[in-house]
Amino acid sequence: MENLLDFFRGALPWITVGLALAVLCARSAKKKKEEESGEDYGTEGMCIGMCLGTAIGTSLGNYTGIGISLGMLMGLAVGSCIKKAADSEDRDEKKK
Repeated sequence: MENLLDFFRGALPWITVGLALAVLCARSAKKKKEEESGEDYGTEGMCIGMCLGTAIGTSLGNYTGIGISLGMLMGLAVGSCIKKAADSEDRDEKKK
């Protein structure tokens, strides 16, 4: 059982990097399709995810770095799915 936990501790950063690359590639492909359809909450999600990931990683045992990276990844994924509502005033300001 201890060998299995050691394997997961060693493989988790590589899994995180792979998931982050997949999210970023999917997001860039999606942004190319949508030119001006609005913005999303990706940045805000990353900030909140980093805070929550740090708290959870620290509380589970000194896994702060892994908590930060996983929290940021999850926050980016959730924030990218939620679109910001664009007001007509905001659109008029962007066009000028």
